[in-house]
Amino acid sequence: MSPVQTAPAGTVQVSTGQAVTAAATVRGAVTALFVPGDRPERFAKAAASGADVVIIDLEDAVAAADKACARQEAVAALTAFGAKGSQGVRALVRVNAQDTAEYDDDIQALLALASQPGHGLLGVMLPKAEDPEQVAELAAKLPVPLVALVESALGLVNAVELARVPGVERLAFGAIDFALDIDADGSDRVLDHARAQLVVASRAAGIAPPLDSPSTDIRDTAAVAASAKLGRGFGFGGKLCIHPAQLTAVSAAFTPSPEEIAWARKILATDGGAVQMDGQMVDRPVIDRARRIIERTGTEPTGQD
Repeated sequence: MSPVQTAPAGTVQVSTGQAVTAAATVRGAVTALFVPGDRPERFAKAAASGADVVIIDLEDAVAAADKACARQEAVAALTAFGAKGSQGVRALVRVNAQDTAEYDDDIQALLALASQPGHGLLGVMLPKAEDPEQVAELAAKLPVPLVALVESALGLVNAVELARVPGVERLAFGAIDFALDIDADGSDRVLDHARAQLVVASRAAGIAPPLDSPSTDIRDTAAVAASAKLGRGFGFGGKLCIHPAQLTAVSAAFTPSPEEIAWARKILATDGGAVQMDGQMVDRPVIDRARRIIERTGTEPTGQD
């Protein structure tokens, strides 16, 4: 039996191994697929879609009248995870915002779920994350990872403090709500500053790179790919998705291209010192960037350390 981690008073406890696995999964996810909580017939399909993580949504994708039903369906599916012949899934859950009537019910239901052995709850995504103290209060109760979804000017201003809350494994960006909050038109150029800030905040706090906002295009794979490449260029580590049709384009955008891999291997074949290659100066930062590209392919870097 795995050892049990020590938890603060008022929290539930899970095995250390289970918590570590969930945290590693959340940190390493490139594609994160939303599925509405009131559509349980889609849960298993989402889990089989190839997404790195599934997010059962109790918030924006669910009408007010269906919130309680969505919560029940999510808990049922996560409880059944691992049961032979069941339709159980392993997933994150996006709860309702902290200032809503549904929030407390969501959290209590997930805390009860997390106290059961073998559950499928990977973590909690908190929308409208703004107040680091409130986020810390929630994180202290949860035995699973927390993803803080930044969707407002206040959340962006507090992004470093949010990222430093123990238990917050990643930040994520909600571009549509953010643009609404600042009364902007939502074009990518307007959101450049916010994207850069979230990447910098995550790096400064020493957590995984954030998840970018989902593209609103579903069938236009070129538009999805362009949006994903934009996020990758800013330093995001993955992207939220709203439809399985987006997954392939997003995954490809975050995977080094053959040209990038060839360049990186050529750089790593140098002797490790400052040299010229193809008319460009190659020094330690360039070598480190090449090594990072190869690491993202899942293969071992070559060349000098």
